[in-house]
Amino acid sequence: MKQLDERLRSHYPQLSPQEQRIADFVFDHFDDLISYNSAELARLSGVSKATVSRLFRRLGYDKYKDMRDELRILRQSGMPLTDNRDAVQGNTLLARHYKQEMANLTQWVNALDAQQFGEAVQQMTQAKRIFVIGMRNSWPLALHLRQQLLQARGDVMILPQPGQTLAEEVVDITPDDMVVVMAFRRRPRLIRPLMQQLQQRQIPLLALCEPQAQSMSGLARWQLCAPLDSVSAFDSYASAMSLINLLTNALLHEMLTQGRQRIHQIADLYQQLEELEHR
Repeated sequence: MKQLDERLRSHYPQLSPQEQRIADFVFDHFDDLISYNSAELARLSGVSKATVSRLFRRLGYDKYKDMRDELRILRQSGMPLTDNRDAVQGNTLLARHYKQEMANLTQWVNALDAQQFGEAVQQMTQAKRIFVIGMRNSWPLALHLRQQLLQARGDVMILPQPGQTLAEEVVDITPDDMVVVMAFRRRPRLIRPLMQQLQQRQIPLLALCEPQAQSMSGLARWQLCAPLDSVSAFDSYASAMSLINLLTNALLHEMLTQGRQRIHQIADLYQQLEELEHR
């Protein structure tokens, strides 16, 4: 039996423009699709609910819920939602890369301290403001964490601002706030004295770093680690991004009512401001 992505690709040329808009949205948000009901998918795709129902009947589903049930069963069984198994066999660079990425993910999941994780997420829900700090290779991670947190709650700031120093920003942070420091290698020397300062001022501090970061031990109230091991010269941040994804999804779960309302408000603004393209 063909999976959903295969059905969409085989039918795509025959779909109407409205149905293609739904298909494009599904391809771009495949991993999130299981969380959308038909009305939400219609609104986010910019089409009618009737068009969504018509598309999934065309794809062989009696109703939209049947598709979601299929995806849920596949995910619970551990099967990939899309099929590319032949590409990761043997001793090719792709195969070795895939195996290392899977090893990194397995390592951080098995080593995750559930108590620290839960306390850090709870603090994210309670903090007046969240400041995310990242430099060098940690800067893109900090940007992504901020962007994801902003989907569920407000008052999330990124530091340092481009070309600026930290002191002017850090001076106003209080124990009612929270700081998340992306402390992945290779860290600027500033990171350690910065964390010491925040610790002395009793600022709730979460550090995200690699498991080998012994110098970070004891400087943060919570420390979550993600390995960066790679088969090539460059570090891989896939497991760090996965940890960020888990953090932000856990936060959304803790703030589900407010978070979902905020997400819907943001989606409405996307449409009103015409910020995102509907393909």
